[in-house]
Amino acid sequence: MASSSSSTHVFCIILCILTTFLLSNAYPFHPSSHRPGHYASHNYRDALTKSILFFEGQRSGKLPPNQRMTWRKDSGLSDGSDANVDLEGGYYDAGDNVKFGFPMAFTTTMLSWSVLEFGGVMKSELQNAKQAVRWGTDYLLKATVQPDTIYVQVGNAQQDHSCWERPEDMDTPRNVYKVDKNTPGTEVAAETAAALAAASMVFRRSDPAYSRTLLDRAISVFEFADKYRGSYSDGLKDDVCPFYCSYSGYEDELLWGATWLHRATRNTMYLNYIQRNGQVLGASEEDFTFGWDNKHVGARMLLSKSFMVQRMQALHEYKGHSDSYICSLIPGAPSSSAQYTPGGLLFKMSDSNMQYVTSTSFLLLTYAKYLKASRMTVSCGGTIITPRTLRTIAKQQVDYILGSNPLKMSYMVGYGPKYPQRIHHRGSSLPSIANHPQKIQCSAGFDMMHSQSPNPNVLVGAIVGGPDFHDGFEDQRDNYEQSEPATYMTAPLVGALAYLAHSFGQL
Repeated sequence: MASSSSSTHVFCIILCILTTFLLSNAYPFHPSSHRPGHYASHNYRDALTKSILFFEGQRSGKLPPNQRMTWRKDSGLSDGSDANVDLEGGYYDAGDNVKFGFPMAFTTTMLSWSVLEFGGVMKSELQNAKQAVRWGTDYLLKATVQPDTIYVQVGNAQQDHSCWERPEDMDTPRNVYKVDKNTPGTEVAAETAAALAAASMVFRRSDPAYSRTLLDRAISVFEFADKYRGSYSDGLKDDVCPFYCSYSGYEDELLWGATWLHRATRNTMYLNYIQRNGQVLGASEEDFTFGWDNKHVGARMLLSKSFMVQRMQALHEYKGHSDSYICSLIPGAPSSSAQYTPGGLLFKMSDSNMQYVTSTSFLLLTYAKYLKASRMTVSCGGTIITPRTLRTIAKQQVDYILGSNPLKMSYMVGYGPKYPQRIHHRGSSLPSIANHPQKIQCSAGFDMMHSQSPNPNVLVGAIVGGPDFHDGFEDQRDNYEQSEPATYMTAPLVGALAYLAHSFGQL
């Protein structure tokens, strides 16, 4: 049996070889000491612009005069009328025409977090990013206007998915679904509270009154989430499943929501709540998935910042939890559990894998920022991991998305010379209102869905599900696992691209 010192020595050798390989192949630069802009692998500023523009393509409701994605038109103008509530607006989650509140709230939280961490370097794109946040929060305010009630979905998902039609044409039932005292939905309520709290900080200086409205609503929505506990996947199972069932439970959202409220209010009540309930809500330290359903890693990183940067000793354990997550991503580390494709892409699952790539890239860059600000590092099996290493790994993932991969394929639509042409998206795949003013009926659209013709409308900035474990990609509409975009896949990338664009002097 090898001694611990020899094991550490072997690990150091492996890590050095890996780092050398990455730096010589994917990264001809030093992330923290390069000359700005000189060694950039991609035009990160262009990608940032396009990533924010994507959200205009997902808008529901009455579109504003400054709408830039001009092939999209007004849709869903009577949403909520069946329940005598105004639910116009918000975002369609992916390639369908349903408004799912759970992923929409997470998308809004991640857009807000992107602005909070990296908005200071977004320059001319900051206002566009804030507008993307506001399109989400304006809707979330409507969805939470009634006390102890949240409207969490508009549209019958089963019937919507049986049609292939433009959102401007949709004639499927726009059923309204809600959670309340009798049918609780803690996870979607707490996520909505997180989104409102995070966004309140985005607008704190530019629109104090709006910021206050968001924060007040976040406080009341979180109280509802915590007081009436239960999963919305139980009460609304036939309507939200299998699309956005909550598989991780609602404990992670309670921790996440309380964390954002503590950050937004600085009220010790939320810190006490976290300390009192942290062990119950925290889940396993080996829970390393971060996305629309599971928020544990993100909450831990926010709490670790409070410890590292603000020296809140009561939260010291979250630094250890976050470090464990980081070590799980380092190839060759003793506790590494992440899988990578031969081309170097982080791979969590075959269905919409890019959502984990974008969220992980954002977390790596954000945690690197926290570590640098506190002059701390991460220890993986005795080997010190610096912020520079985290930035290197994040850049590799973003570069893969933008085209530095075996297929030389950009998985951001509209970026680079080669990108998916047949994405699984109704509005993009069918001719626009301008080119085809006549209504396209429910079943008629499937002829286009199954065709080999490129989509006539480019959904600029969309991140699709991405390649398989062997770096293979089918550019086919009916392969939704690989070709469907989603708001929560692009939202974390906004912050990552802002950081990279700034680091290389492109902003």
